[in-house]
Amino acid sequence: MSTSGSSTGNGPLYIGVSTKMYLGYQESLRWLSEVRSIVDDRPGLAAQDSPVRVFVIPSFPVLEQAARILAGSPVLLGAQNCAWGDGPLTGEVSPGMLAELGVRLVEIGHAERRRLFAEDDAVVARKVHAVVGHSLTPLLCIGEPDRLDAGAAADFCVRQVRAATGGDTELLPRLVLAYEPVWAIGADEPAAPHHVNAVLGLIRAALGPGCPVMYGGSAGPGLLPQLGAADGLFLGRFAHDPANLGRVLDEAVLLLQAGAVAPASNSSSRS
Repeated sequence: MSTSGSSTGNGPLYIGVSTKMYLGYQESLRWLSEVRSIVDDRPGLAAQDSPVRVFVIPSFPVLEQAARILAGSPVLLGAQNCAWGDGPLTGEVSPGMLAELGVRLVEIGHAERRRLFAEDDAVVARKVHAVVGHSLTPLLCIGEPDRLDAGAAADFCVRQVRAATGGDTELLPRLVLAYEPVWAIGADEPAAPHHVNAVLGLIRAALGPGCPVMYGGSAGPGLLPQLGAADGLFLGRFAHDPANLGRVLDEAVLLLQAGAVAPASNSSSRS
């Protein structure tokens, strides 16, 4: 999935959903089928070169069937985590196997993984390199744990990105970033749009162009049009109702029609 040249206003919008462990197996399959129908029913999304790139991240056991359900669709399949390699890592899932299953991007460094499973910057960096090594896209989650001003929040996030890449700037275009201030995850309201826009602008200024930065954290309808600095939204439980996801996708299409997002290049890879 090439992200080269992506930045607000001249690159794609990414709209994605993780189901975490909220949906059971059969419920996940029904949800995936409904998501596919929602995308197929919207001409602005159904083309392979659509500038609105939809992705879904179901649980590991669902991935094989998810790939079948999404076959021929522009919807990108993601995984919620991976190991840092192959071999004797009991209970883990390797990025190589994920690639075989048709996964295109892998979520890495979510606040829950960092807090509950003690995944520090070194572990996150190993996973980023393993994912890139299998030609997958790391969806790297970043975000300050406590409420900070925009400058301090951006500094914290930039340090996370640089730690995850080992300071290798050539890795940046291979990433998609999800800015999720930890204090806003699961909250009643998302972070204030002016805060998000300011933080994203500072992150982009520090990292340079070519690395899309979405917002996640209690995101829902009405937020995307307010986030002029965001390259999309990473949605959670709200979008487990497919109709709600459709509402956000309609907003993305309206932004596209208003000229806020340039069409993706026909030569741009979605792998």
